[in-house]
Amino acid sequence: MSAAGVVEPLAEVASGGAVLDVHVRRKRFGARQVLSDVRLTLQPGEVVSLVGASGCGKSTLLRIVAGLDRDYDGRVELDRRPITGPTRDIRFVFQEPRLFPWLNVARNVSFDLDDAHVSDPRHAERVRAVLAEVGLAGLADRLPKQLSGGQAQRVAIARGLFSRPRLLLLDEPFSAVDAFTQLKLQELLLDVAQRHAVTVLMVTHDIDEAVRVSERVVVLDALGGRVAAEIPIALGRPRDHDAAGFALSCGELRRALQSAHAF
Repeated sequence: MSAAGVVEPLAEVASGGAVLDVHVRRKRFGARQVLSDVRLTLQPGEVVSLVGASGCGKSTLLRIVAGLDRDYDGRVELDRRPITGPTRDIRFVFQEPRLFPWLNVARNVSFDLDDAHVSDPRHAERVRAVLAEVGLAGLADRLPKQLSGGQAQRVAIARGLFSRPRLLLLDEPFSAVDAFTQLKLQELLLDVAQRHAVTVLMVTHDIDEAVRVSERVVVLDALGGRVAAEIPIALGRPRDHDAAGFALSCGELRRALQSAHAF
């Protein structure tokens, strides 16, 4: 375990098969059952979106996968090894950037390194490289209050990529920015996910976003938190509203959400 209390990366990676294997038999908050018999697997490099009505258990499922919530009946395995707590192999990007206001951009990216490692030139170079990848070259010394909303969320993505995770979890990461910035951040996410060979599981309420970024969309039912549908998005990239099949995929997803009592 690191000085920051985070479980170190897995020593070895099992070859072949799914990166993530989840079976949540039951998750309750008091008498209310939030998730029921949820089974989910993600393949290496896959981008999967979770959609459904508010309160159907999407964010709860992300917290379980991240090892932040252990109060459930079931199992979560990363590369065939059980997840029992937070690990650098899984990173979480929240809806808000959640940057530390007293730390500059560079230290926000590498916040879980202890003081001895912060001064290591290799880590400093890693920070510079990941900031350049997300379009923030030259901003390492800025404080969060000096950033736009889009820039702050780029820092959050850079922080998520810093430890070279196997799995990146995102909980509505672009919902708080304007539409133009949202499109740019979606493109950024796909670009860095491909270059880092990282698997992505993202919660979104935006049908267009789910179709634009995902290889597969998992729909959770509002009644009981079950998987109501899994919709493959077999479209080429780049994707936009004018891409062949985009509107058809959005329509299929919308109908699945209606059947899952999302609206």
